[in-house]
Amino acid sequence: MSTTSLYISRPSPSQSSSRQSRGLRRPNLLLHAVRRGVCRPRVEQQSNAGGPSRRSVVQTAALASWLPPWMNNKQSSEAAPIKPRRFSSNDAKATGPTNEVVEVVNGMRHKRLGAGDIFVSELGLGTQRWGSADFNGPDLELCHKMMDLAVLENGVNLVDTAEQYPIPSDRARPEGLTEQIIGKWMAKEKGRREKLVISTKITGGRNVTPLNIRLDCEGSLKRLGTDYLDVYLLHWPARYTPQSNWGQSLMYHQGVEESPYYKGHASFEEIAEAMGSLIAEGKIRGWGMCNDNAYGLAGSCAAARALGVPPPVAMQNDFSLIDRRAEENGVSEASSPYNENVGFMGYNVLAGGVLTGKYRNEPAVPDDLDKERARKNYRNPRGRMDDLSWGGTLYRYRSGPALEAVETYAELAAEAGMSLTSMSQQWCRQRQGLTSALVGHTSME
Repeated sequence: MSTTSLYISRPSPSQSSSRQSRGLRRPNLLLHAVRRGVCRPRVEQQSNAGGPSRRSVVQTAALASWLPPWMNNKQSSEAAPIKPRRFSSNDAKATGPTNEVVEVVNGMRHKRLGAGDIFVSELGLGTQRWGSADFNGPDLELCHKMMDLAVLENGVNLVDTAEQYPIPSDRARPEGLTEQIIGKWMAKEKGRREKLVISTKITGGRNVTPLNIRLDCEGSLKRLGTDYLDVYLLHWPARYTPQSNWGQSLMYHQGVEESPYYKGHASFEEIAEAMGSLIAEGKIRGWGMCNDNAYGLAGSCAAARALGVPPPVAMQNDFSLIDRRAEENGVSEASSPYNENVGFMGYNVLAGGVLTGKYRNEPAVPDDLDKERARKNYRNPRGRMDDLSWGGTLYRYRSGPALEAVETYAELAAEAGMSLTSMSQQWCRQRQGLTSALVGHTSME
């Protein structure tokens, strides 16, 4: 199989360093260059000489992952077709539409994430509170028990984490501890790494630079005790976007772009090029973004293709029965197999615990007008909604319309003979645009 990509001359390292030292960003002229014919297509071939190393397998899989299915099915007139090498032994599954069910493991469906051969379980482990200073943050022993149950017994392979986890952290439980907990589970037994698809994140905002993308990735690799990541995400965008406010308000304010915090932020091209380098080196298999929107997804894909590097394989945003914005704001359209063919991982699928029903009879502490009852629940919280800080951050799940919808859904669940929690998860399971639902656990119950 031939791999066709776009080539555009890049500045030398000395030129690039000079530009960065002066605070200059690469002009966003790549697409114009393509249209003017400045960018020339090139055809690259993978040599079949020798056996595949892990690095070469990662690189080959990555190159295959960014090509749409229809490009992979075409034969180039300039080069003989070469069969791609990949992690799985079934080469027929190397490319295809995102969200395609490729296999079932212990009753758990595994779906294609993006266009390539990264296959993730339809239920993933969300690890934000693993090892945290939260009142119910699970410790290392409990986290490992949850991984044993999910991964070894029930077909779950996706574990989503971040360099910034656990949240909340403190001096005794610092950021990065969650990755270490996962790494120690893998180190217990040979072959465990291959049972996981690890998705981790670089801290967003001004921290996102080409240099930090590399340095932070290497830090995550060290804490996890592995030599490659399956998916590497921006925790939130480098640029300003209201989506990175975790959904509190999606109104766009142009004036914020002039804030010193966002001036000189990394461009789509700089990010795509840095991620492409990590893929070429075999340090990551795919990349993407979290807490972003359709503009960020489309811009990232366009920049990557113009540079001739693999485009994103995943977008991760909040998504639930009472939070369907991804299906309405262009994200589902942009990520569709008919368009950018990018996977979608949903977090907060139980709406911060609201869809478990535990706040139905007694309101969350920030909303409760009964001060005595509020003090009782504050001292013995049922979940994050009873925390004044998190309760305020997650208010969107407790607005008047949201709570009214929860009551209606609870009635429907009762009529169907199932719990509100189960119905909420089953609803996510059958959404066409969702690749995997991330669920955060703090106990074995």
